[in-house]
Amino acid sequence: MSKILVIAEHLGGRLNTSTARAVSAALAVKPDAIDVLVLSDAPDTVAAEAAKIDGVSRVLTVAKAENAHPLAAVLAPQIARAAAGYSHVFAPSTTFGKDLAPRVAALLGVAQVSDVMSVEASHTFKRPIYAGNAIVTVEADAAHTVVATIRTASWPAAASGAGSAPVEALGIDAALPTHTRFVELKQGGSERPDLQSASKVVSGGRGVGSKENFDIVYKFADKIGAAVGASRAAVDAGYCPNEMQVGQTGKIIAPELYMAIGISGAIQHLTGIKDAGTIVAINKDGEAPIFEVADFGLVGDLFKIIPELEAALG
Repeated sequence: MSKILVIAEHLGGRLNTSTARAVSAALAVKPDAIDVLVLSDAPDTVAAEAAKIDGVSRVLTVAKAENAHPLAAVLAPQIARAAAGYSHVFAPSTTFGKDLAPRVAALLGVAQVSDVMSVEASHTFKRPIYAGNAIVTVEADAAHTVVATIRTASWPAAASGAGSAPVEALGIDAALPTHTRFVELKQGGSERPDLQSASKVVSGGRGVGSKENFDIVYKFADKIGAAVGASRAAVDAGYCPNEMQVGQTGKIIAPELYMAIGISGAIQHLTGIKDAGTIVAINKDGEAPIFEVADFGLVGDLFKIIPELEAALG
């Protein structure tokens, strides 16, 4: 009997769409049940959102004051206890999941499967290796709980709205560490769409030239209602903050439209956008690697092309 426990990712009382993507992966296993676990100091609102996701059997909540902030060191012991009786524990392969899942796996004494991009069988998965240049098939031991992170860019969000799963409170008795504590959360405020879940993304690279010149990327993104990303080279050069970085060491995204402006297309960057629907590249170097993966390419000066595109959009 297979039962999957999906760990909900949430912040500020809102459920992250990465949770619904993890549910999609869970559905592909064809389990007998899929439960979503919400850990918070006040989980009711998030739990109600999770209960609406199609395919969810139950939503389990753990309400503790210590869960007010998502600290992996604090959440992992509770998840390890809650995982009793489950064949699989899934978490999204986001910053949250990548921090949390290894701790859960260690507490359960099992090896973790990372970045699951497809399910071949209940204990057989495919995941990328070598910066996405190869795909490896991994078979987990069926005798132990499978702890896996789900590559959210490879999975659509499970439909939401028709579900009405029951919500149940769990009493978890787990020793929580005191050496880790929350100090503060620093995050940039923006009215633009969230980079990781946006349907349209405009990214700038080193070819933009400077932090001041990066305004052309921001303005064009605002013109088409897109999120803004960047290559590692642009981040390292100080053109923009590192939370905007897209690629192997940044965010892995799968927007319907991805526009790469002044980005050469190193393999580490391409790893982060391989699941995008349509890729548009603008670069003055016609031999740039980005053109090998682009659906549409414009060779020329971005400072001339972008204003022309804005004018054409009206």
